[in-house]
Amino acid sequence: MKVLGIETSCDETAVAIVTEDKQILSTVLHSQVKEHMPYGGVVPELASRAHLLFIEGLVEKALDEAKTSLSDIDAVAVTAGPGLIGGVIVGTMVGKGIAAATNKPFIAVNHLEGHALTARLTNDVEFPFLLLLVSGGHCQILIVEGVGKYQLLGGTLDDALGEAFDKTAKLLGLGYPGGPIVEKMAVTGDANKYDFPRPLLDRPGCDFSFSGLKTAVFREVTSQHSALSTQHSEFKNDICASFQRVAGDILEDRIKNAIEIFKNAHPTGETMVVAGGVAANKYLNNRLNTLCNSLKMKFIAPPVKLCTDNAAMIAWAGLERFRLGLIDDLNFEPRARWPLINS
Repeated sequence: MKVLGIETSCDETAVAIVTEDKQILSTVLHSQVKEHMPYGGVVPELASRAHLLFIEGLVEKALDEAKTSLSDIDAVAVTAGPGLIGGVIVGTMVGKGIAAATNKPFIAVNHLEGHALTARLTNDVEFPFLLLLVSGGHCQILIVEGVGKYQLLGGTLDDALGEAFDKTAKLLGLGYPGGPIVEKMAVTGDANKYDFPRPLLDRPGCDFSFSGLKTAVFREVTSQHSALSTQHSEFKNDICASFQRVAGDILEDRIKNAIEIFKNAHPTGETMVVAGGVAANKYLNNRLNTLCNSLKMKFIAPPVKLCTDNAAMIAWAGLERFRLGLIDDLNFEPRARWPLINS
């Protein structure tokens, strides 16, 4: 069985073909970083136009690399939400067009479920497992009991962690996307230089809050404007390292609570998965891995290229749903918002 996957929820145009035996026959992507870099963030209209411009060629390229044709595809899976609605519409309509023209099943995939199920593609993870879904737009902890079966334990009350990374990079004039740059600069910084706040630390539950941390970084940066304006690299490195350390403290505290809840609900469950763009951060992964080891949990993070937005995860999620008979009508409407627990 082969499924064609299409992902256009934000600033990556991606197409992939994945098989039932977990082979990624092809995965191609056009990154829009250059288009959005001058603005320090994603411009929705530019993103939509880029998706329109590149998606047809990417479908052809994915088929060529997989040495297959549309007639050999068993189903078409697309990100139908959540995301920037213009991009979501582009991908959904292209997927519907292919499905209609080839008389193949159409599967509308929740982008978050794509991230959630990636570890089953790469690491054969069994249900149930604990999931930290953390990216530029999302930050939540869930128990994954099966395809379409999610229990939300906690989420961000304000900003996503990936957004906080990007805003920190923007404040320091480091460029876009900010997450990888902050991680790189933090390597040579003093992580104990600035003692930023840790909202909700040591409190019950699994909710997050990052707005106070982001505000504290803003105040420190603006109070030392001279160091910033002279491109003082030591100052920037220390800010990045301190910010990243505090982010790690917050994640550890929330995940510790989540593991206790997970083990009480599923005593035989043994795996914690981190997914989403921030899951590519090695420092945070190392800290969570250490925590999981101390609590006798397996820790899994997908390969970096499958942490950020990609179409292989959408094809796989579509395949998982297809096997359960979860096929969608061509009248399915694209969604800007689509909570995972309602998928």
